[in-house]
Order: sequence, then C-alpha cells, then structure tokens
Amino acid sequence: MTSRVALVTGGTGGIGTAIVKRLANMGHRVATNYRNEEKARAWQEKMKAEGFDVAIVKGDVTSPEEAEAMVREVEAMLGPIDILVNNAGITRDGTFHRMKADQWTDVINTNLNSCFNVTRPVIEGMRERKWGRIIQISSINGLKGQYGQANYAAAKAGMHGFTISLARENAKNGITVNTICPGYIATDMVMAVPEEVRAKIVADIPTGRLGTPEEIAYGVGFLADEQAGWITGSNLDINGGHHMGW
Repeated sequence: MTSRVALVTGGTGGIGTAIVKRLANMGHRVATNYRNEEKARAWQEKMKAEGFDVAIVKGDVTSPEEAEAMVREVEAMLGPIDILVNNAGITRDGTFHRMKADQWTDVINTNLNSCFNVTRPVIEGMRERKWGRIIQISSINGLKGQYGQANYAAAKAGMHGFTISLARENAKNGITVNTICPGYIATDMVMAVPEEVRAKIVADIPTGRLGTPEEIAYGVGFLADEQAGWITGSNLDINGGHHMGW
C-alpha cells in the first residue's frame, strides 16, 4: 500500500482519534489541527505512548486564512496532502424559536464552512497529482433531522451537497469525494447524556447498541483505500440501522 499524507480536522476528539489511528495503521503519515495547544500536546504524547506519531498544527478551521496556513504547515512537515477528512464539528443545541444568531453561525462556520476553508487549499494539489480522497464526516441528524438541532442538521446536510458537487467536478482527476453519516456513537459527549435518554436512543437502534468510534474509522479507511477509486459522490450510513435510506 502506498503511504500518503492525511489531514484529519478535529482529530483529537473521540471519532477523530479513531480515524487518525486507523489511517496511521494503514501506513499513512497523519496530521491534525488544534486550537488549544496544551490539550493538543497532551493528546499527542498519549498517542506517542500508544505508538502513533501524529503531527499536530495550530489552525482554526472557521478561518480561511488559518486553515490555509495549517495546510501549508502540514505540507512543509509531511508532504502534499492526498487524504483529507473534514471531521471538525461542534453542537450548539436549542429549539429554533429560541436560537441565537451566534448558535447558528458558530455551528455553520465550524461544521460546514470549514469544509470550504480546508478543502480549497488542498484541492489544486490533488488535481495536479491526479489523486485524492476527500471524506466528510456528517451525521445521521443531517439525514433525519433532530429536535433542537436545526443549525447542526442544516450544516451536516450541507456537507453532502458539498460532497456530490465536488465529486462531479473532480472525478476525472482521480479524486473521490464521499460522505460518512455516523449514527449515535459511544463518545464522551454521548455517554454524558443521562442514562434514561441514552436508553431511549438505543431502544430505537435495530442493532441494540451505540456505535464505536472505531466503526466510523473503518468506514474512513475503506473510502481512503487505493481500491476505492470508483466510489465517489456517495454517502455511507454507519448507524446500526437507526435510519435507513434508499
């Protein structure tokens, strides 16, 4: 397998960490971004202790300027980026009739605008080299909606619109662009939800359990593989059957 350079945004979170490990285990050189240097350094040391040498670079994905500087720093450290996973995301939940403008814009900027900010400085190099893998980490709630998440669902749905347009534009350049929509995953954020609420969620999942970050990372590894060159413009639902589309 060819060793390539992979950038995973939001790679220090639960799903992000699993993705970083999966790509590293596939032989790729992996980088991720941070905003809080102290937390990121601690995460990097923990990863090193587990045998993963991951580059970390400062970069706020909501800023086009910082995102471009982040990409250029990764390229200077590791080489041209051939695999990009747009994974950065936040929630600012609240019913829409009470939602503040900053709750809306913060989520749209972090979850959706970041896809433009990070992909734009990467895409031209991929086109020149005639190879690339771009993967958006969306959400089941971008497909089915969720109470109190009009902002989040709008951003996550928008990510797939970005995917299918970018896929059409770049297919002849050897670049695939796909989306993964995770269902409810047993991350720290979900496990912090009251147990009775989690029980109701699990009761609605046909497999009878929450997913794991590693199961999402498996999907990323599948789409990033050399042999996945004929899969583009697709959405991969990984949700235990919680939401089934045609």
